[in-house]
Amino acid sequence: MKIITFSLHTQQPLLATSFQGDPNSDVSYSFIPGSMIRGAIIGRYMKQHQLSELDLSNDTVKHLFFDAKSTRYLNAYLLSQKNKRTLPVPRSWFKDKDAELRDESPEITVYDLALLNEADELENPKFVGEGFWTEEGGCVRFYKEKRRINIHNQRDRKQGRSTPIKRDPQTKQLKGEGEIFRYEAIDAGQTFQAVILCQEADADFLKKLLYKSEDFWLGGSQSAGYGHTKIYDVNCHDAWDEVSIPIEDRIDRDIFTITLLSDMILRDEWGQYAVIPPSAQHQVPVPLIEEIKKFLGVEPQPKRSFTTNTLVGGFNRKWGLPLPQVPALEAGSVFVFENISLNLEQIQQLETQGIGERRVEGFGRVVVNWLEENRFQPKQPDTTRNNQPTLKQKASRTLAAEMAERLLLQKLEQALQKQMKYPGIQGEIKNSQLSRLLLVARQALTIGDCDLVLSLLDNLPANARGQFERAKIGADKDSLKQKLDEWLRHPMSWSWISNPQDLTVSIAKIERSITDEFAIKNKLAEKYTLRLIMAITKKAMKEKI
Repeated sequence: MKIITFSLHTQQPLLATSFQGDPNSDVSYSFIPGSMIRGAIIGRYMKQHQLSELDLSNDTVKHLFFDAKSTRYLNAYLLSQKNKRTLPVPRSWFKDKDAELRDESPEITVYDLALLNEADELENPKFVGEGFWTEEGGCVRFYKEKRRINIHNQRDRKQGRSTPIKRDPQTKQLKGEGEIFRYEAIDAGQTFQAVILCQEADADFLKKLLYKSEDFWLGGSQSAGYGHTKIYDVNCHDAWDEVSIPIEDRIDRDIFTITLLSDMILRDEWGQYAVIPPSAQHQVPVPLIEEIKKFLGVEPQPKRSFTTNTLVGGFNRKWGLPLPQVPALEAGSVFVFENISLNLEQIQQLETQGIGERRVEGFGRVVVNWLEENRFQPKQPDTTRNNQPTLKQKASRTLAAEMAERLLLQKLEQALQKQMKYPGIQGEIKNSQLSRLLLVARQALTIGDCDLVLSLLDNLPANARGQFERAKIGADKDSLKQKLDEWLRHPMSWSWISNPQDLTVSIAKIERSITDEFAIKNKLAEKYTLRLIMAITKKAMKEKI
């Protein structure tokens, strides 16, 4: 299978409604569900093919969007400061009840009770709390999404405002608008990484759907200032490990563990949904044992579990109605079994296929024998930038914004200079062709329009086109023509920069980045892409003299 990874940067608050909160509030998930990403891609597919509704009998539609054996849309989890996809915190991680992990507090010890033999290791154990984590520099770092709470009032759609609530004299029912409700959404300015597992024949098609537009709309209340995200850093991989630990290193363990990387929906032999009753919190559900037996050929002997139940649902855009609520085992759940003999193929098949229902939407992701440290001292991500003072005067904020913008441009200049150290244009291409490319790029730079250079490349004579196609660039010796097309058609992806997320500057809590309004308004992506092309062209012309 092929693996497509891409990042989603929230430009507006995002409302991926869960079943938390009271009836007058909508609380978002802490991640972007795979079902939501699939729905947005289906929308692009229908628009591209000018369809009013999907033909569910079409084989292409089936295996692209509804067959878990062919395609799976995984949840988009937070991206760490080191550009790693974080994962849900395992529910077997406990700390002392009075220990709190704060920036200014001393280090605390977290215990993995799934691996500890001592039952009384902690006197007052407490789950470390929901969130995400990743390993950076040999240390566990916890991450937590930022949220925004907005208060709204219900209004009359025709009048555009709320109307007084009055009692109908005939029906005696209250009529009118004005009820107060609350949205707790994922805040803007955060980056999540999404993953699509697909067949090799479908990878290019799905990439084209993602490349179709950088603007990606997700979630509810899109007409009220929610749901705008931008796609960047789209990559296709032949091999990808969700937990960054090779399977070979996870075969030989003292016990056999299953950790859920997403919610799991299971049914028993009578068709009832599998849940863990409050009186049996440490038991392993029988349907899970049966599913594991199908993959491994042997029935694992359960020891204990660390899990909890949750409710999952969704929204069917064709119906215009929410999906039925069903119970599920929550992401981060850990199930411990007696040690059994495993091989690489068995683990690979189990982790690739997943377990349970709705796997096409990212449910049922599992990892075998993931964790091996029974105690460690975690850290919080670097929050130096968040400890800066807040400026109250408008003039001060304006000055800080200008400073941040200049520092951002300085970083871009440094990134541009860094590219000049790498191998440039190689191969037989005449200076006359490079000169023409340089001239058009210089003209396009004045208005920040990459289409001018694309027009030149698309209308080259056969001889000139052949020179651009045969010429190579970079250490990987990519085709010059293909590389120029990639840069010019998708400048906002910043694909020529190794870590675009590092190009962020904060002055007194005023941030500037290469994906914000300042960058878009000033066409930084287009202009620096054109400057890059001009720089490598000049370098190649000098080397040929």
